Amino acid sequence: MNKLHKNALVVVGALALTPFAAFAAVPASVTTGITDAVTDVGTIGAAIMGVVIVIAAFGWMRRMVK
Repeated sequence: MNKLHKNALVVVGALALTPFAAFAAVPASVTTGITDAVTDVGTIGAAIMGVVIVIAAFGWMRRMVK
């Protein structure tokens, strides 16, 4: 199989797995709840990323001191 066929299979596979958007009327409270949840997840993710960065920086500083 040549490179063109492999790339074509990847594109067709990606299109087959792509979900198509379905729009439905949802109550405003659901939309607000989802928005609030996304905000909370972003805040928690940023906090975890900050902890990981602090741990990595501490490890690098310890390595430089040795």
